[in-house]
Amino acid sequence: MALDQLAIDRLRAVAVAPGQNFVDGQHCMPRSGQAMDSISPIDGRVLTSIPASDAADVDAAVAAARRAQPGWAGLAPARRGRILQEIGARIDAEADALAVLGVQDNGTEIAMAHKAEPLSAAATFRYYGELADKGYGEIAPTAPGTLGLVHREPLGVIGAIVPWNFPLMIGAWKVAAALAAGNSVVLKPAETASLTLLRLAQICAMAGLPDGVFNVVAGTGAEAGDALARHMDVDALAFTGSGATGRKLMEAAAQSNLKRVYLELGGKSPLVVFADAPDLEAAAKTAVGAIFRNAGQVCVAASRLLVETSIHADFVARICDLAGEMKLGDPLDLATQSGAIASETQMTSVLAAIDRGHSEGAELRLGGRRRDMPGFFIDPTVFDNAPAQSSLVQREIFGPVLAVQPFATEEAAVALANGTAYGLAAGVFTADLARAHRMVSRLRAGVVHVNTYGGTDLTVPLGGIGQSGNGHDKSTHALDKYTNLKTAWIKL
Repeated sequence: MALDQLAIDRLRAVAVAPGQNFVDGQHCMPRSGQAMDSISPIDGRVLTSIPASDAADVDAAVAAARRAQPGWAGLAPARRGRILQEIGARIDAEADALAVLGVQDNGTEIAMAHKAEPLSAAATFRYYGELADKGYGEIAPTAPGTLGLVHREPLGVIGAIVPWNFPLMIGAWKVAAALAAGNSVVLKPAETASLTLLRLAQICAMAGLPDGVFNVVAGTGAEAGDALARHMDVDALAFTGSGATGRKLMEAAAQSNLKRVYLELGGKSPLVVFADAPDLEAAAKTAVGAIFRNAGQVCVAASRLLVETSIHADFVARICDLAGEMKLGDPLDLATQSGAIASETQMTSVLAAIDRGHSEGAELRLGGRRRDMPGFFIDPTVFDNAPAQSSLVQREIFGPVLAVQPFATEEAAVALANGTAYGLAAGVFTADLARAHRMVSRLRAGVVHVNTYGGTDLTVPLGGIGQSGNGHDKSTHALDKYTNLKTAWIKL
């Protein structure tokens, strides 16, 4: 059911209780007794507090997960699946409250957050609940007199670290798949967006998930995140976030127990618009939404727009018109089309990137300023004719900043599109079917959209190449990250 403004306003008026860790089926404060303020990006005020956990809290959560994992893995897969589906049903039942809580915490516009966060998370738990008893082993084609069997077994304890932009959705991608495979999980949410995941742990317990199977420990990356990455009793780490943090996690794994590390990192995704696009107005609207929804804080955001020279001037003018018409403001207003920057730190980073863009020779066509209002808001920003080696093109900004580059030929478009270290997503608008297939083949990206952008569901994987990471979330392929293959070689 869709949200209405009166329901949003009622939920917004409810005071947000201080967050607590959830370990071994119970709420608990960190052993240090320390807490951190949770600042709402909507107005810059303190929303509530969350635990400032450290290594001792991570130790307790990992120990609980280790104790609980054999019993969880020992349940019939169908029984595990029913519990996951019940979690999905309970998320659905709380979807409105979860959406409002999440928006207060990270500033995503409510119309997007409601669908992308609780409704998506609920669907994810249902999906992996249905998959839990659908996995089979293999019988190898061995010589007569031997039998080769390939078993799939859970890894054990999974550490998960998730970002602030879509914490509930991305958390569900990792947690539901890991649980479906028979693992237990310790999750560390982003310190600027922990509240919905702390609530998710409670929902899982109410749905019948055994104590210790899913634990959530809030805290900073430098303390709680590092402790989880270095823990000797964590079997794999699943992370979504920045490349700089991903490198630190790989180093921590190498310096500890060589745990597997699966990284979904950043992107600098290109959207390529050819002059023969079937509907240039639709392409322009798609391009605007692909970068300016959630204020550009989307891992697959199309932050580079490549436009064929013959339509370049008119198309960029239309982009600026559409972006300038977007309603930027209170994320809890259903009419808002682009919300807040998630934190003051992130806002400062985005503004610094805009300043660099000015100095690198790109032409500012729209925006480029902080909006004069309470909270953390930046106007939709468009730079045209961005130099290929500029930071606007080469670095992930993770904000409402679009870099436009013209191209004359398909070869030039491919070269520009592939001209960064990233490879998460890409898009192409063209009416030429053969060209569309060529572009899908030639673009270095884990996902390539044709005549659309950003639209996928749980049936297909999401993952990148290059410095956009490794491993995949979503689909049946996500289960590969959380299982071991064991061979049984039997003489008959």
